[in-house]
Amino acid sequence: MTFATKYGPWALVAGASDGVGAAFARAIAERGVNVVLLARRQAVLERVAAEIESQTSVSTRTVVADLAQPGAASAISAATSDLEIGMLVYCAGADPDFKPFLANPIEAAEAMVQRNCMVPMQLCHHFAAAMVQRGSGGIVLFGSGAGLAGGPNMVAYGASKAFDMVFAEALWAELHDKGVDVLGLILGKTDTPALREIEYSRGLLASPDEVPSDAAAVSDVIAEAFENLANGPTLMVGDTMR
Repeated sequence: MTFATKYGPWALVAGASDGVGAAFARAIAERGVNVVLLARRQAVLERVAAEIESQTSVSTRTVVADLAQPGAASAISAATSDLEIGMLVYCAGADPDFKPFLANPIEAAEAMVQRNCMVPMQLCHHFAAAMVQRGSGGIVLFGSGAGLAGGPNMVAYGASKAFDMVFAEALWAELHDKGVDVLGLILGKTDTPALREIEYSRGLLASPDEVPSDAAAVSDVIAEAFENLANGPTLMVGDTMR
């Protein structure tokens, strides 16, 4: 079975505007699957879509949504109701701000849980049903090493990533014998625009254009992920994580 037959005809990539999400969307398109690009910034999404369509033969669709808002999953489902989604990639989780739990308003933690836990769970529930009915499909949920153990200044973030990891493992247990691959990717430090901005704001980089030390290249993360799509439920990405 080809990649496009197994995971097509459309894939939905949440967090597709830059970094790992955009790279994942490009890699999917290169394998012949049409891509729905989901993020908050329309202009950036359109640039990624134009790049994909100029370099591949697939079609794209852009969907703008704020995943921290209630009702986001319903809006996404409605925006893709005419498409057969064979692959869901959720790479849109909120990043930590490295502040103590009590230094942030509770609304910040609630938004974190909404983006990192509620929306991926809701989207999996919506799209996985049709995948099971077809007997094929794939779900990739991005996690973090922060979810492996609790630590200061990442209380809600770490807890949300622990949820993502266990959710992916449990979903794999229910779906892998029904033809649906589920993979939880546990990422360590990865060279993305978001990480560069975070480390620059914390004074760890001289410039947001500088590559963070010991950060894995996005291309390496993508290559390892695609090599292991059918090898769920959990993949520790990179030598540092392993």
